[in-house]
Amino acid sequence: MVEDDHKTSELITLYLARDGYSAVAAYSGRDALDFAVQHQPLLTILDVMLPDLDGWEVCRRLRATSEMPILMLSSLGHAKDRIKGLRLGADDYVAKPFSPKELMARVGAILRRARAGSSPNCVVRHRGLTVDRTKLKVSVDGQGIFLTPSELKLLNAFIAAPGRVYAREELLSYLYPSGGVVIYRVVDVHVGKLRQKIEVDPSNPQYIMTARGVGYYLNDAEHPPLNDGVR
Repeated sequence: MVEDDHKTSELITLYLARDGYSAVAAYSGRDALDFAVQHQPLLTILDVMLPDLDGWEVCRRLRATSEMPILMLSSLGHAKDRIKGLRLGADDYVAKPFSPKELMARVGAILRRARAGSSPNCVVRHRGLTVDRTKLKVSVDGQGIFLTPSELKLLNAFIAAPGRVYAREELLSYLYPSGGVVIYRVVDVHVGKLRQKIEVDPSNPQYIMTARGVGYYLNDAEHPPLNDGVR
């Protein structure tokens, strides 16, 4: 549930719980992208007017790496806005003010369609990389490779948001969600091993790039990071 208005978020989360769903609330666009990686939701309800990244950009980034259903919920109710959302890849678009019961009916309908078709959010592709999250398989240019659980966690984070720079402390939270590890060098070691497996030339990486003094990101020619200190 991605909504910066806490009262609206709490209301929808309550209705979701009544219908038997477990919901996680995000209040910004960047949190939405992070939570999509961490929680692997079956569906995202996405507001358009958000701090930092707006819902349009969040929808575009989610759809670039995932088939997870997206229901956009916005006060922008004109036909052009609905069309924009659907063209970006949203599965449905509900304008505010809305009926919570109708919203729940639409959620149920989207999930039924998703179950009837292919499983959502299973296979993610970026350039030559393919990650099958159900079978826990990874391939590069069609060639299967074996990743450790830690390496797979890192790759899942990177491939969910190409071009997004992840600080080392963020990546530590993916590797060790329960905490307890504070040595940032651990991230560098795992990234180095990941590069050895997916890069043609690990010393000149084309996938996992370094943002000097910050962390790492997945190379995305269309949306390069703002940080100039990268290689």
